[in-house]
Amino acid sequence: MTVASEITRKAKSNLAFALKILPRERREDMVIFYAFCRTMDDLADDPGMSSEKRIELLQSWKNGLLFGFAAPDEFQSEVTSLRDRHQIPNDLLVAIIDGCQMDVHPQRFGTWRDLSGYIWRVACAVGLVSIRLFGCKDPGSERYAVALGHALQLTNILRDIAEDLTNGQRIYLPLSDLAQFHYTEQDLIAHVRDERFLNLMAFEADRAEGYFKEAAAALPASDREALVPARIMGEIYHVLLEKMRSGHFEVFKKRYSVSKARKLTILSKHLMARSS
Repeated sequence: MTVASEITRKAKSNLAFALKILPRERREDMVIFYAFCRTMDDLADDPGMSSEKRIELLQSWKNGLLFGFAAPDEFQSEVTSLRDRHQIPNDLLVAIIDGCQMDVHPQRFGTWRDLSGYIWRVACAVGLVSIRLFGCKDPGSERYAVALGHALQLTNILRDIAEDLTNGQRIYLPLSDLAQFHYTEQDLIAHVRDERFLNLMAFEADRAEGYFKEAAAALPASDREALVPARIMGEIYHVLLEKMRSGHFEVFKKRYSVSKARKLTILSKHLMARSS
């Protein structure tokens, strides 16, 4: 088992689940890329390592991609080979590292525009690499990837509010949105779940819903088949968003998830559509 496949196997993520539908060669390439993203994210969040060390390791990856690794290990060689075979722009891989590096020192996002810049790095850039590995040809797939990236990441942010607070009091919701509903950072830290909070969460859920709809509208017919893994991801996360909404955003008490049975139903639906 390669380093990349072992990282992906342990992660048990929604993306790793969606990759099951890919042909073997493309799946193997996506496993390498997913493992790269997972590794960068884990480096940024490793509680057993000083922030200085985390920055240093992320920077070493960035330098290796930009200027070449002096003595690449097996995994670094897999990543650079993947990049070169698929002509993936270094800018996209570096953007992912930069986004993860933003998490080393938790910050606040003043406006949606500020948060959107972060989301572009940690989610949209991931999508823009993925469509190349999926074999997409239509330029419209880039618009789809950017819209879906915003939808998925904002859904993640809403689900992980309590977890992020525990992890260094991270707050990803734009402070201007909190102010719009007369809700404060202190309220969020204190887990105040009142009408102000519910209105704030409904506002953000509507924003995520808008991006799901934008992605659906941008989906190019010619790449519809190639984008099946992304569409599976989108459906899983849309179910997650609906569960939070119907559950009245009990995000301080529970971590919402989609059952394996529901995921398998979604996967089976796409498999049947492909065979029909």
